[in-house]
Order: sequence, then C-alpha cells, then structure tokens
Amino acid sequence: MNRSSQLWVKTLLAGTLVFSAVPAISFSGNTAYAATSQITVNSTTDIVDQLYKGLMNRSAQVTFTYKGSTAKLKSMLQDSFETALEKDPYTMYILDSYGLTWRSNAYSALVTVDMKYRETVTQTKYVNEKVVQTVAQIITPGMNDHQKVKAIHDWVVQHLKYDETYTRYTAYEALYDGTAVCQGYALLSYALLKQAGVENKIVEGTAGGELHAWNLVNIDGNWYHMDTTWDDPLPDQGDGVDTNYYLRTDAQMKQDHNWTKTYPAATVAYKDTLNTLIASGGDTSGFYKQLEQNLNYAVDNSPAAVNSAVDLKEQVKNAKASGQSSLVFRYNGNITSLKSDLSRLSAVGIKSISYTVQSLGSSNDLKVNLSWK
Repeated sequence: MNRSSQLWVKTLLAGTLVFSAVPAISFSGNTAYAATSQITVNSTTDIVDQLYKGLMNRSAQVTFTYKGSTAKLKSMLQDSFETALEKDPYTMYILDSYGLTWRSNAYSALVTVDMKYRETVTQTKYVNEKVVQTVAQIITPGMNDHQKVKAIHDWVVQHLKYDETYTRYTAYEALYDGTAVCQGYALLSYALLKQAGVENKIVEGTAGGELHAWNLVNIDGNWYHMDTTWDDPLPDQGDGVDTNYYLRTDAQMKQDHNWTKTYPAATVAYKDTLNTLIASGGDTSGFYKQLEQNLNYAVDNSPAAVNSAVDLKEQVKNAKASGQSSLVFRYNGNITSLKSDLSRLSAVGIKSISYTVQSLGSSNDLKVNLSWK
C-alpha cells in the first residue's frame, strides 16, 4: 500500500486569482497513514459543504477524511474549493490565500486546508452591521430597484475615497477607514445591493491597463455594469458624484474595461429603459425624469455639438458665469482635436481641468464630462 503527501497552494491578489506553483512532495512505502479526522466525507458534495462551512466561519484550518477513490484527488479538491468559493462572492474576494495538503492511499485521504483572510470574523461582522444600518437609512419603504441602485451608488461614491496607497482591499477598510481600492468599492457595493434585495455580481477584469473590479446589477431582468470606483472623482470631491459608469451595457463598458470570465450579458441601454419608464407614467415618473437629467442623457439625443475651441470656450464661460464648475457636452471631433481645444481653456481663467470621454455609439461624436478649478 502506497502513502503519499501532496501540497497545492493558491494565492488571491486584489480579487484576481493568481496560481503559485508548489512542487509536490511524494513519499513511498508500505504503510498507510494512521491519522484520521473526526469528520468523514464520501463525495464531492460533502467536500464542498465542509469547505463552505469553514469559509463562512472564517476558519483558519479545515480537516476531514475523504473515503473514496483518490485517483483524481488533486483536481477534485481544487474544483471543490472553487465551487465553495463561488457560493459566496464576498468571501471569494476577501480570501487572501489557501493551501491544500493531504496524505492518501488508493481509497482514502486525510485532507487539511489552511486559509488566510483579508477580513477577520469580527471585521466581517462589523461590515454586516454597518451594511444593515446604511441600507435602513438610505432605502425607504416602497423604493423600487431603480431607486435603490441609484441611492446605493451615490452613497458609496460620496462616502469613500480611492486609496492611493493601494493597501486597502476590503469592505471593512472601506467602511472603517473611508478609503479603499476598486475591490473595496465593489465589495461594499455588492454587500449593500444584496442587503437591499438587488441581485448583483462582482466583475473582475482590467481598466486603464490595471487590474480592476466593479459590479453587474440586475434591474427588472436586465443586467447593467456599474463602476462606483470610476464614478468617484479623483481627487475626491466630497459629495461629488459622476455617472459616466452608471448602468452601462457591455458595448459601452468595453470602450475602456475588459473582462475574460463569463458574466450575464448587458445589452439593454439604460437610456432606452428610462425612456420606456417615463412614457408609461405613474407615481415614479418624476424620479425617472430627474434621473434622466442627472445622467445627462439629453446630450446623447441632442443634435447640437461643440466643434471648435471658440465654441467650447464660450460654453465654459457661460457655465462659469452661472456658478458651475462642470459641464457635459457633445463634441464633434476626435480625441486629438478635443485635447487641443481643452488646452486653450486657460484663456477663460481655467487653472486645471479633469474630464472623461465616452463614445456616442449612434454617431462619431463624443460625450465629454468636463470639470475645472
């Protein structure tokens, strides 16, 4: 009878799974291992259940004895751990690393799983309590999912600052310190939306050439992308909220975001959804009309477009005279000509500017969100 010992380690970094290959250690002999665990499992389902319980309890170690063929034990354990993690996306993204070790013969294995987390049990409890309190404060009885999502989106953007030290990844740090990187934004948004009864997922991918995470939200059967990190102005503007990445389609999001995993398709333009809701009337039509205005969808439909530096300076000058420090406009031109026109705004007393650009799919025009000091 052969005896063997194996080790498999996996590290999770900033919400993206990174495999760390560790050489297997093999032993040979004629004596079966003698150690056993008080917990015995006989199937993949049983393994998943034990791992899930350990994850939910934030256990540092889970040990069990598996009874059955061990011919494909390594892949069985790896797949079981992935399945257990996927049952709770929040835990998936606060797990820092885990290691699988086992000693086996042909029909049995003693398995030990060591896990490290970015959040302790106490910290996750703090998050849960704060999430319940926050949802109770910002979500009122009778709100529909459109209203809930907007309230949660704005609360997250207004209460968090982007962590430019790149050291805070969790919802706990986002709530306790008031700052986090994208993973903290996405985790907190996920928890708040879930508490409010809104189905959502965490998306991992890249944006701007960097690893990134955001949310997919299901409203009335349609999925939309929502990136609270990129809707938070940088540097932080307190209560300032951008909506450039609020409820976007796959096509809109792919202009500057990418993902490789399979997620539900987001194909319905939210401006079309709002048009339908406004046309149907009802008690919430006022909310939808205001939301349409806040999202600057009028710019998408307007034929009027800025097409020169002179035109742009005039619009900014008028906006400044009205006490505004931002402007959303349709621009007839490309990125190169836009940058050239923006560079001439010093003539109207602009010291510094920040802007985001979106392509208007129905034309070659650009939608520009400009702010200044």
